[in-house]
Amino acid sequence: MSSIELTPSQKTILTALTNLHREAEDAIKGEDIADEVDRNPGTIRNQMQSLKALQLVEGVPGPKGGYKPTADAYEALDVDQMDEPASVPLQHNGEPIENATVESIDLSSVHHPELCRAEIHLQGSIRDFHEGDSVTVGPTPLSKLRITGTLDAKDDTDSILILELDEMVAPVDN
Repeated sequence: MSSIELTPSQKTILTALTNLHREAEDAIKGEDIADEVDRNPGTIRNQMQSLKALQLVEGVPGPKGGYKPTADAYEALDVDQMDEPASVPLQHNGEPIENATVESIDLSSVHHPELCRAEIHLQGSIRDFHEGDSVTVGPTPLSKLRITGTLDAKDDTDSILILELDEMVAPVDN
C-alpha cells in the first residue's frame, strides 16, 4: 500500500482509536474517542467518514457498535502490530502504567549532559502525562537500560514523551 498522508487531526483521532482498540479489543464508540482527544463527538463522526473512505477505519453498526481500525490504519501510522510485544516497564510519578507499550527510545545530545533528551514513543494514551511529571522507562529487555527523567514536552499526535534525563542506567561489563 502506498503511504497515506494524514492531516494532524486525522492522525490524532486514528492514533486514539488504535490505542483504545488495543486496550478494549472491541469496537470503540465515537464518544470515547472524542473524550480521549478532547474533541466534539460530531467532529469525530465527520473525521471517521474520511478515514473510512481511506479504508483505515471500519464502522460497526448496532448498539455495541463503533469503529475499528483496519490493518491499513496501523500501517499508515507506522505502528508494528505484535501478538506479544516485549514488556518494557513504564512508570508515571512512581506508579506503573499497564496500558501503554514502549515502542522506541530515541536519545539526543548524549554528549552534552545538560541537553540530553530522550524521546519515548508509546502505543497508548499520554493525555494524563504533564510537563514536570517524573517518568521512568525500563529496564529494556536486551540491554537492561533504565531511563528516569522529567517530562519536558509531549506530542499527543504521535504519542511521544520528551524527557529531560535525570538518570540513565545500564549494567556494564568490563
